[in-house]
Order: sequence, then structure tokens, then C-alpha cells
Amino acid sequence: MATFAHATPERCAQLGRALTAAGLSWSDNGRQDDPQYLTYTVTDPHGRTWQVSPATNFQVSPSSPGQIWQASCAALMTRTPVLSARLVAEHIKDVPA
Repeated sequence: MATFAHATPERCAQLGRALTAAGLSWSDNGRQDDPQYLTYTVTDPHGRTWQVSPATNFQVSPSSPGQIWQASCAALMTRTPVLSARLVAEHIKDVPA
């Protein structure tokens, strides 16, 4: 069974700080108490909406335990690999128009 224990309150706060530092507007759905349903909605510099959620424990590599976030954008029909908070924020910020 998939678990999401790696999506700790500190890791959620880290994602929020990374998104803010990248100059992105974002909100979360307030489900930090149940990370299986946790979603961040992020707007990129071109006005596209991204959904960022924690990966399942099966997707998190033991050699890269800080890489727990995955982002998707329906407008671009794309999904990132599992990335760290900083890398997911940079990816969303840097995707061209």
C-alpha cells in the first residue's frame, strides 16, 4: 500500500518557501494532515496552473529522500519526474511559454 509519511510538515513548509522564493503564486488545499490528498496549486509566470503533490513512497528513491514532489500541468499535458522542493519550483518557473 502506498504511504505518504515522507510529506512531513517541514517538507511542506520547505515547498512553500521554495515556491515563494521562485516568485510563484501558490496555495494548498490544507490537507497536510492527510498527505495522500494534499495538493498545491501553483501559477507559473505565463498564467498556467500546475498541481504539485507528494509522490508515493514507491516513487521516492532511498538515494534521494528529499525528492518527494511531482508537478503536473494540464495545459501542457506534462508531468515532472519526482523532484526536490527547490527543483520543482525552478522547473515550474522556467518552463517556456
